[in-house]
Amino acid sequence: MSTKYDSQKVEAGKYQQWLEEGVFKPSEDPNAKPYSIVIPPPNVTGRLHLGHAWDVTLQDMIIRQKRMQGYDTLWLPGMDHAGIATQAVVEAKLREEGISRYDLGREKFVDEVWKWKEEYAQTIRDQWAKMGISVDYSRERFTLDEGLNKAVNKVFVDLYNKGLIYRGEYIINWDPAAQTALSDIEVEHKEVQGAFYHVRYPIVGTDEFVEIATTRPETMLGDTAIAVHPDDERYQHLFGKHVLLPLMDREIPVVADHYVDREFGTGVVKITPAHDPNDFEVGNRHDLPRLNVMNLDGTMNEEAGAYNGMDRFEARKAVVKDLKEQGYLIKIEDHLHSVGHSERSGAVVEPLLSTQWFVKMQPLAREAIDNQETDNHVAFYPPRFNDTFIGWMENVHDWVISRQLWWGHQIPAWYHNETGEVYVGETEPEDAENWTRDTDVLDTWFSSALWPFSTMGWPEKTADFERYYPTDTLVTGYDIIFFWVSRMIFQGLEFTGTRPFKNVLIHGLIRDEQGRKMSKSLGNGIDPMDVIDEYGVDALRWFLANGSSPGQDVRYSPERMAAAWNFINKIWNASRYALMQVGDLRLEDIQIEKDQTLANQWILARLQTTIKETTRLFDRFEFGEAGRVLYNFIWHDYCDWYIEMTKEQLQDESQDTTTTRSILLYVLEQILLLLHPIMPFVTEEIYQQITREDQSIVIADYPVVKDEYINDEAEEAMGELIDVIRSVRNIRSEMNTPLSKEVDLYIKANDEKVLNLLQENVAYLQRFTNPKQLEIALDPQTDTEMITQTLPFAQIMMPLEGLIRIEDEIARLEKELDRLQKEVDRLDKKLQNANFVDKAPEAVVQKEKDKRVDYVSQYDKVKEQIEHLKSL
Repeated sequence: MSTKYDSQKVEAGKYQQWLEEGVFKPSEDPNAKPYSIVIPPPNVTGRLHLGHAWDVTLQDMIIRQKRMQGYDTLWLPGMDHAGIATQAVVEAKLREEGISRYDLGREKFVDEVWKWKEEYAQTIRDQWAKMGISVDYSRERFTLDEGLNKAVNKVFVDLYNKGLIYRGEYIINWDPAAQTALSDIEVEHKEVQGAFYHVRYPIVGTDEFVEIATTRPETMLGDTAIAVHPDDERYQHLFGKHVLLPLMDREIPVVADHYVDREFGTGVVKITPAHDPNDFEVGNRHDLPRLNVMNLDGTMNEEAGAYNGMDRFEARKAVVKDLKEQGYLIKIEDHLHSVGHSERSGAVVEPLLSTQWFVKMQPLAREAIDNQETDNHVAFYPPRFNDTFIGWMENVHDWVISRQLWWGHQIPAWYHNETGEVYVGETEPEDAENWTRDTDVLDTWFSSALWPFSTMGWPEKTADFERYYPTDTLVTGYDIIFFWVSRMIFQGLEFTGTRPFKNVLIHGLIRDEQGRKMSKSLGNGIDPMDVIDEYGVDALRWFLANGSSPGQDVRYSPERMAAAWNFINKIWNASRYALMQVGDLRLEDIQIEKDQTLANQWILARLQTTIKETTRLFDRFEFGEAGRVLYNFIWHDYCDWYIEMTKEQLQDESQDTTTTRSILLYVLEQILLLLHPIMPFVTEEIYQQITREDQSIVIADYPVVKDEYINDEAEEAMGELIDVIRSVRNIRSEMNTPLSKEVDLYIKANDEKVLNLLQENVAYLQRFTNPKQLEIALDPQTDTEMITQTLPFAQIMMPLEGLIRIEDEIARLEKELDRLQKEVDRLDKKLQNANFVDKAPEAVVQKEKDKRVDYVSQYDKVKEQIEHLKSL
């Protein structure tokens, strides 16, 4: 092994070797218990980001551990066609070439998107390889492949025949940029500075008017009524009357409806059924016409009269200008309000009357909610996300599933050319020439919702479906519980009769060091491939695995990445030491005798505790805690203590060192096996060095607790020995006495048991405390001034004179006292300055006050030390 860990050399070639050896494929053992995961399919729109890296790292850790534990594991990979997003990037690429999709036509345009998909799919596979993810590529799926299209068509037709899919005219979220419908959860609401425009609506046949406020004056062109609350006494006289719609010279009725909030504004609202979901419902109740004044691209149409052809926002300005000039505008008030934006294009979403396909959600949602009370429920980690899931399902709206795109699963519906009859089927009508197929495609999430079972070959009862469905664990971020997790659950229940997965592990988002979400606009994004180039993939995976608890966000930090690399380098150096010490000894040759030193018994016992805790925490998906357990055992127990203790034993040529060398190697192997799910590359590299077997660590057995090595007494005894050593080191540190300087040491044991323990292991005390003279007794005799530290089982005593020259220490402490006094004086002056105290933020002033308290406390302690030394 080289003297320093080199990630690029370690990682080179290993992934390809694993693929060639087929170690990622499911087991051929029919008796092995199956364990399956389907990958959340990334969009074929570009490169993977840190969030994807985190997602696949957690899945890979789970599947690698289960594989090593003897499960028949399947981790099924795949990608999502991502309708809107992918079509948008391909259209943008074509625009740069001066071409539109309409120039190409649907068929050739879709061919162009497939070319894009193949290019970026390979990029994603290359990045997966760099991350080391152990998926079975022979089963890779794509949400637009033939098998999934068959599943999608069957689901659509079955839901239609059950009355759970329907076609209707409703207010939907419309993206004027992408020119497609959006579901509610594809709309991001942002606070925008807008205005309330107060407008006079004259009451026909009178000199009166009513005042109405709106944030979208361009939509008033489509008003077909105004409404008041039926119990509002102020407006009883208006029932049955009409008002004149400003600018349009059109009379519209006054209707009474309980939808109106009497306490808000003037208690009178405009009703625009074609441009507002609430107004749409009011219009239905009062049989009002639906007047659409806007084109699909966000421009005004001929129903908008003089504003025909204007962009909607330009029309707003023109309408306001005309209202003012014609005396209808009362006032304009600034108003901060929430405005919907398309998640994909960023355009302001327009509520628009449109004929679309919908899924009737109430029956499906009810089934999913009720299922959570059964043994067939989906277990969320952390459990609080079950409430998130239930809350959304209880308040879900019907799901608009049609999209006005060319890239996606085309809706399996046809319209008769003469009669307009609708035919819905998995195959086209027999007299296809007389029918025209619906040009819309399905929402991407419609096909993604079938992912856990469609990827297994459903609707056919394939061997994979029978063996690996339902899947065991889904790993995903909390940001797509509504988009994806919820939909997979209700579709899985509806079409397979069972949950699609047993567990859902929810992780958070990766943020920058300041806690901000990573985004292109902030320029704070981190490319995981760049991180791998600098630190190695094992360091990145270690950082991601230990980043946070389930459900919590994690902050990316170069310092923590460097610490992850240092940890691997520590393991590397420990492995080099072990290999140098064991010589030709390999795992197949180790001999672990029962008659062992305390250090040997202790490290084997600590290993069992570590195996038990790591396995328990992995089963609970608490990877951060599992990482902490592993880190403490490897860095502190194995490297800092055990390896140092073996130097004492292995240097004694009079002893047979076979057992110690065997344990040194055996514990290293167990460490590698425990670490492998998190750090696959470096563990494979070292594992190949310590075994003669031509077997990859990928399919080695995961550690299990061995009862014969459990030894509470050894753990307790070594804990006491370590406490003694640490106490001596603490005293040396406090007295600024380096370990290289010999000093006298006295240890007073509380009882015979402790006395025997310390005397039997005196060689370790000599090595780690460097005493000039060491006395261990029940009552050691000394008549000099001592510095003592009391432990529950012993008292540590060191002569003060041997640690320091009292005169030099007093001089040093007096200098420190002077420094602390100056700091207190400086802060007193600052805090007595009225300009600072009155003008600085309260938190800043408090921080200075806290500093003063701290300095005064330090001053008192140093003064006390000086007085004590002077009394000697």
